[in-house]
Amino acid sequence: MNYLKKYTNTPGFAKIVKKNDMGLKLMEFGLIKLRKDEEYGAFNGDNETALIVLGGCCEIKGDDFLFENVGGRKDVFSGKPHAVYIPRQSRYKIKALSDLEIAWTESPSSLASKPRHIRPEQMKDVSLGKNNFSRTAQMIIDDSFNSNHFFIGEAQVPSGNWASYPPHRHDFDNLPEEVDMEEIYFFRFNPAQGFGIQKIYNDSNTIDETYTIRNNDTLGIPEGYHPVVCAPGYTMYYLWIMTGENRKFVSHKDPDHAWVAERG
Repeated sequence: MNYLKKYTNTPGFAKIVKKNDMGLKLMEFGLIKLRKDEEYGAFNGDNETALIVLGGCCEIKGDDFLFENVGGRKDVFSGKPHAVYIPRQSRYKIKALSDLEIAWTESPSSLASKPRHIRPEQMKDVSLGKNNFSRTAQMIIDDSFNSNHFFIGEAQVPSGNWASYPPHRHDFDNLPEEVDMEEIYFFRFNPAQGFGIQKIYNDSNTIDETYTIRNNDTLGIPEGYHPVVCAPGYTMYYLWIMTGENRKFVSHKDPDHAWVAERG
């Protein structure tokens, strides 16, 4: 199976990952690209929706909510994100206040929740890993948030560094060590011609894939370990979206490589 999806700049809404693509059962993913003063509207039915502003500023409104001045950063390398959570059975409309790009994701939901504008100061900053496998991250929606399935964040990986290392998986509900959550990564590079190398593999080696990752690529991770490395000279950004019945930021490390995390 091919776990890599390509995207080229498309005006309006472009769905990149459909339900059941690449074995992903609980999420869809796409991008919304609008010019200033353009609008996009939708009804999410039985899905909860998360909108992460990659660049630009907008107004997002529905029947019972209005969020003004959502966003503001130029691009994903120029500050922290704004995001909006929209519960199931909601109509919403996005109006671009500047040229705008939004990451869109939906997941089935039975939860009665409220719309929320998630501002940068409400997000948790974390530093993950160490040495040449370190990265910084912002937790946009975590397990304290009233969502049915989402756990969402952004990561910035420095030049030449690894991320999701030591390799980890989240394939089985086995608390407190591991939870079953599927995931996607959406990538950007600075400068834009940068690249990375991504692996996906499982314990039985029925999955053992290696991909060259470039700007605007999306990777589906239905299961398995998934380390990634950034080419020297570039900064790698990725938006990660996890969905599962149990939402925890815990994972099982590959026993062959777990020792690296314990080394000084």
